[in-house]
Amino acid sequence: MIRHLGPNDFDIFRRIRLEALRAEPAAFASSAEDWEVLPDAEWRRRLIANAVFVDFHEDEPVAIMGLMRQSASKMAHRATVIMVYVRKDRRGGGHAKALLDTIVRHALAVGIRQLELAVSGENPAAVRFYQREGFTNVGRIAAGTIHEDREIEEILMLRRIDGEASPG
Repeated sequence: MIRHLGPNDFDIFRRIRLEALRAEPAAFASSAEDWEVLPDAEWRRRLIANAVFVDFHEDEPVAIMGLMRQSASKMAHRATVIMVYVRKDRRGGGHAKALLDTIVRHALAVGIRQLELAVSGENPAAVRFYQREGFTNVGRIAAGTIHEDREIEEILMLRRIDGEASPG
């Protein structure tokens, strides 16, 4: 069951977000340490500022995906897919696809035309997933993140969701 989290769901958000950051530290721009110190009010604020969806299995949060809309008026048709994580023992179970489908429906409902994301070049399974889901590789950032003193390339991808063809 997928749920769009609201500000009162910050405990669920905190639990799955910290799990993601601890389980896959090289996959995210943020570290668990960045988020562990946040006060409850900031967790709530982030749930208000961004659309955050969590997939549950047997009442346990097992996957998360967020959507961060651009705030500038001329860029409000764009949003970035963020915080993507599926618990290791639940991968391959359709959680990422179900969350992405939910994100797309939500984005279309609020007038978003284009989804963008950055994915680790060290995660070919994720790159293949996004390609299957209609995302196009539009660039690379050579040292997009640094984890444990190691530079990790980020692959930039986008998907038009308003019926127009993707560039490229």
